[in-house]
Amino acid sequence: MRVAVPADKRFRRARVTPARRARLFVFTWSRAARAAVLLAGILYGGYRASSFLLGAQALTITRFNVSGNSRMSSGEVVALLEGLRGSNMVTVDLEPWRLTLLRSPWVAQAAMRRVLPGTVAVAIAERQPMGIGRVRDNLYLIDDRGGIIDEFGPNYAEFDLPIINGLAAGPPGADGSPIDGKRAGLAAHVLWSLQARPSLAKQVSEIDVSDARDAVLLLKGDTTL
Repeated sequence: MRVAVPADKRFRRARVTPARRARLFVFTWSRAARAAVLLAGILYGGYRASSFLLGAQALTITRFNVSGNSRMSSGEVVALLEGLRGSNMVTVDLEPWRLTLLRSPWVAQAAMRRVLPGTVAVAIAERQPMGIGRVRDNLYLIDDRGGIIDEFGPNYAEFDLPIINGLAAGPPGADGSPIDGKRAGLAAHVLWSLQARPSLAKQVSEIDVSDARDAVLLLKGDTTL
């Protein structure tokens, strides 16, 4: 049988209302306007700062520091880079100017770097002449690798170098050079070998490499081949 149990009037069901999650951000037009003003201020400040830095005198190329040159004067090197003066040293691309230096007949290697304030350091390695090549009816100053430096003329009269004959072989090569590479290499090998005997090297008047496997030397004051 059922037994009636009197209700305990002291007990009350807890009235618990689930807490609402706090909203991290509440969009309002006033907040959006303040954020837009702040962003605009940051962007404008960055623009003004970058404009100042890019236009600063310390970043404008005004000087060149040239090293490694002996045949070429520093003025001749700087003349090749004159269009670089006044450029911004942060944004300018130095590689095209390095290639400009390499197009000079005397420059074998070139390197450039930025040095604050406003300076570009230029280091070059010059080609070393080994002889005067006779190619058909023309004379050329030849470097130690058998390449043509420049056409030989009165401006190179200070060079006391042997005449190299027999360099031409048939039509010009694929690179347009009138010099045969193997014959030029033989002449360079002979001259390098003579460096061990400087007194003998100074006596060499002519070298004939018409035969790419056998060089013929003519000494000064001696008609013996």
